[in-house]
Amino acid sequence: MNKGGILSKLRALMSSTVHIPQPINAYIIPSADVHQSEYVAECDLRRAFISGFTGSDGTAIVTTTQAALWTDGRYYLQAEQQLSSDWTLMKAGLPDTPTDAKWLASVLPVGGRVGCDPALLSIEKWRPLSKELKSKGFELVCVNENLVDLLWSDRPERPCNDLIILSDEETGSSWPKKVSEVRAKLSEEKASAIVLTALDEIAWLFNMRGSDISYNPVSFSFAVITPETVNLFIDPKKVTDKLRKHLSGVTFHPYETVYKFISTLAEDESASKIWVSSKSSYAIYSQIPKHKVLLQASPVAAMKSKKTPEEIKGMEEAQLKDAVALCEFFVWLEKTVPTGTVTEVSAADKAEFFRSQQKNFMSLSFDTISSIGPDGAIIHYKPSSKTDKKVTTDQIYLIDSGAQYREGTTDTTRTIHLGTPSQYEQECFTRVLKGHINLSSAIFPKGLKGHMLDTLARQSLWEVGLDYRHGTGHGVGAFLNVHEGPCGISFRYNPAEIGLEENMIVTDEPGYYEDGKFGIRIENCVKVVKAKTKYNFGGKDYLTFEPITVVPLQKKMIDASLLTENEIKWLNNYHSKVRDIVGEELLKQDKKSVYQWLLQETEPLG
Repeated sequence: MNKGGILSKLRALMSSTVHIPQPINAYIIPSADVHQSEYVAECDLRRAFISGFTGSDGTAIVTTTQAALWTDGRYYLQAEQQLSSDWTLMKAGLPDTPTDAKWLASVLPVGGRVGCDPALLSIEKWRPLSKELKSKGFELVCVNENLVDLLWSDRPERPCNDLIILSDEETGSSWPKKVSEVRAKLSEEKASAIVLTALDEIAWLFNMRGSDISYNPVSFSFAVITPETVNLFIDPKKVTDKLRKHLSGVTFHPYETVYKFISTLAEDESASKIWVSSKSSYAIYSQIPKHKVLLQASPVAAMKSKKTPEEIKGMEEAQLKDAVALCEFFVWLEKTVPTGTVTEVSAADKAEFFRSQQKNFMSLSFDTISSIGPDGAIIHYKPSSKTDKKVTTDQIYLIDSGAQYREGTTDTTRTIHLGTPSQYEQECFTRVLKGHINLSSAIFPKGLKGHMLDTLARQSLWEVGLDYRHGTGHGVGAFLNVHEGPCGISFRYNPAEIGLEENMIVTDEPGYYEDGKFGIRIENCVKVVKAKTKYNFGGKDYLTFEPITVVPLQKKMIDASLLTENEIKWLNNYHSKVRDIVGEELLKQDKKSVYQWLLQETEPLG
């Protein structure tokens, strides 16, 4: 079915009362699943199905005569390429782009009704949208039977894959200990229960991983914890003897019964407050009388962001394996590209192959961004058979890739040139590198929020009138989601963001993108560590970043005249660390030719 035909059928459902009590004038199709996941299973790609746009972030709205899609700066180019003429692209974040509510107010008839599946929109998005629409004379209504699902005749089944049980030695803490910490938080807030809906929070809490969503080691589930009980809502097919033994004392319930369970719990007269994160769905929130809701960030999100020593050790082991694989990849790339046989897709496949040879490789951590020349300017570009181009020696090549190992999660971006870069390309790369070093070297007070550091990565670009349209860093999970909150580094203010603390892991990834020409990004995972300072004002402690990604940066792309003495010192120290750590592992794995390449790539910059 073509997208225009789908829109016609969707509009017919919107005007009918077969599946909804009253006709609606607009229908919102968010990107998320019922857990508000960033990356979703194929069965939950409703927005992609209806619009053709496959980026991970975006909101589609269909009215009786128009269709519009909002997405951020990472996806402007991709959306322009993928949306048909039936759609209007709304470039979120630009001054002239109206918000969804303002746009709806301008196109809807007086008293118009806007429908949305309440399971797919978070509380933090539903409530302000509803309030703004109401103030303009419109109504946001729940459409409990998803209209896109009614049109999607070949919609895939929800995955039900096996679970992986992690030992306490791997995680550094048993699940009963973690539950005790959650219960202590419940007691502090005088709440009678907490509802957990984020898949990575549940996976972390119970020391288990899954594979229901590609690249994200999570399993479809909900959890409700009270002072006396621990309840896990999961497909009964997953509840094996091994899982029962691991989660002894947990009560298992069928996945779909969570809404009724919460409703019944809330009806109990002895129940006080029920704790729900504002990132949970409005459908969850709707099960609880408003006077009984404690709407507050999940404590598990913050607990998970501070890695245990065992998780840190695992993450560093994963980074070392990843570095070996990427060094092998770059050696192969330099040797093979001149033959004219390498494409963006085959390069991505080769990078995955080298990773797959490392012990305890589980999967990639996201779709590899393998891009040559102009494709590098598409920030979240995914090469396909339709877009595949040859990797050549006369353009910049950018690869942003990562893996899931049982020990941890990686996310690394390197930008290289396999021929001779222009002076302008070198300048752009070097200014991105200066920003990367500036942020990586920053010393800041404990608890400072990441958005206060974002400008450090942009300063060198701003000096010459350049910039980039994405955040500078995100949290990274420990064998979990590659994008992890609630800490991060971005120009966008996020009220849910928490301050940076020791043993958090985030990325440092400034970039620069020239539409139609090239893209540059340099990304390391860094851990937050204590800084050694001469003084300690206020006794609050000061922190800094330590790179745990150990992959060389291509010196050919650097204009050394733009670097300060301290920046050159940082680069040489970084490469010395890479040479020592990765070199030893390459020799251990008997990869002598790659070791020789590494020695050359990590020579000090004079």
